[in-house]
Amino acid sequence: MHTAEQLAHMRRNYVRDGLLEGNSPANPMQLFGQWLEHAVQTEKPPSEANAMLLSTADASGQPHARIMLLKGMDERGFVFFSNYQSAKGLQMEDNPLAALTFFWPVLERQVRIEGRVERVSADESDAYYAVRPLGSRLGAWASPQSQPIGGREQLAERLAAVNQRFADNDNPARPPHWGGYRVLPQRIEFWQGRPDRLHDRLDYRLQPDSGDWSMTRLAP
Repeated sequence: MHTAEQLAHMRRNYVRDGLLEGNSPANPMQLFGQWLEHAVQTEKPPSEANAMLLSTADASGQPHARIMLLKGMDERGFVFFSNYQSAKGLQMEDNPLAALTFFWPVLERQVRIEGRVERVSADESDAYYAVRPLGSRLGAWASPQSQPIGGREQLAERLAAVNQRFADNDNPARPPHWGGYRVLPQRIEFWQGRPDRLHDRLDYRLQPDSGDWSMTRLAP
């Protein structure tokens, strides 16, 4: 176990790159796309550069966080998929606000996104479900996500029942309790590590009246 003194001395000096206003596009979605592509090319394979921390809060205000995978993005926002009846699904029903955090240590970069959450259309959910591996599609039917279960054997029994149900169907329909969410960004902050903890931080905020983005530099 690391001691408090050892933890206190664990640090890294960031020296790889910088982030300047003059080199940053007016639309943060464009900059995010560039950073994501760079991360895909740079992070060690098999790359999970699309891994992100999804933060939600329940009706009482208690925050919750877990790692998810980004599965789509466009000018509207950032898309991921889950069980609607899972803990995160119920939290987003009660409080449709969420945050996403991406961290790419090789590039010394972080992106924080805040916004409202909505379900994607049934057609979008169907399209993504159809390209998942068959085992993942069947698993979405078998797992009562976030619910207590008696053991691994119970999950295996549920999966066996699902396999039997779809034994003659290699293209099962999407479960009604499973589908996609889109985070509609209202704020996106880009963080680039710099020496001596004097990091670069550019904070984009969506202006509701015009639909344009404003950009502000934040102190590290």
